[in-house]
Amino acid sequence: MTETPNEGRLSGVSNFFAGVGNRWRGLPKWQRGIGFLAFVAFLYYLPLLGVPGLTWLRTDSIEGGNNWAGVLFTCAVYVLIALGLNVVIGLAGLLDLGYVGFFAIGAYAVAIFGSTQSPVVKSLQDKFDLAPEWAITWAICIPIAIALAMISGVILGWPTLRLRGDYLAIVTLGFGEIIRIVIRNSTNWSGGPAGIASIPGPQGAPSADNHIFGLIDAKPWYWLALSIVLLVVFLVRRLENSRVGRSWLAVREDEDAAAVMGVNPFKFKMWAFAIGAALGGLSGFLFASRQGFIEPNQFNANLSILFVAMVVVGGSGNMAGAALGAVLLAYLPERFRDFSEYRFLVFGLALVLVMLLRPQGLLPSKRRARELKDRQEEVAVGA
Repeated sequence: MTETPNEGRLSGVSNFFAGVGNRWRGLPKWQRGIGFLAFVAFLYYLPLLGVPGLTWLRTDSIEGGNNWAGVLFTCAVYVLIALGLNVVIGLAGLLDLGYVGFFAIGAYAVAIFGSTQSPVVKSLQDKFDLAPEWAITWAICIPIAIALAMISGVILGWPTLRLRGDYLAIVTLGFGEIIRIVIRNSTNWSGGPAGIASIPGPQGAPSADNHIFGLIDAKPWYWLALSIVLLVVFLVRRLENSRVGRSWLAVREDEDAAAVMGVNPFKFKMWAFAIGAALGGLSGFLFASRQGFIEPNQFNANLSILFVAMVVVGGSGNMAGAALGAVLLAYLPERFRDFSEYRFLVFGLALVLVMLLRPQGLLPSKRRARELKDRQEEVAVGA
């Protein structure tokens, strides 16, 4: 069978990435360790980037560009989102189009329980005669946000995970919109369309006295988010290589065959949904803490589609690929703001090109790449 030009280019790109990956895995463990530590050190150095020849990467090097450290923080939050959604889509094979709902739950958890302007906090102050500046501390809000997101994931997953494919995608898309609408219409606890301000950070409510985690200098926020991302990468990698991770892959490849082999598909899909929801809630928590103010329109369906695109473009099933997709989709629109009028056009064209030339993503997992290759061969034989 004659190879088309597109297939030839795809094969060349795939061989290049495969060669780089094989050479990396072929290095001694100590060399890989040094390389990883050097990469992590570079990530922590990025907000201070001033190396000649690389300063053009900074978003504040162009006229009207956003704060460089602030963009890096957004990239880190998006990477955390992509890692959580990669568990759902990439490992368990569940198409979740309502992931923004978990993101919103995490964000509103810290706003509702940690802000002195929250209707819930004001009600508790009045009921128990507490001081006007009383609110639940930022650190305690972390497990609250994660727990609420996980519970929401279980509540959504219990009746819906028996669905498959497009039906599951439509239900999850509706869930994301339901969360936004409920928050917008519930003024007695969420602030309604006006939102909630004075959301605390590690040093408390936004204030000029916050010299570390303030609203102006975003570098400490980026370093905090990066540290959480690295911790999550370690935990998810351990989970991926465990019995649970292998069960997710079995369910993704063939749910019926996995059930015959003794794997409970519903149980492990529920685990994936709950863990993905927890990471989504944690990312929303960080986002709200940095912003200091949130309102319902920040959590629309377009954002949920963007989250899915990050995983699909980067490489479903591979944490490095999902992280790369998140960084590209968060960074490139900020760096090339000169083309802001054509941002969505360029974004759409890029997605189409990636799907045509590299449907498995920029950095796919080996297993996922083999699956897509086998499907292409089956289609070619059938044709």
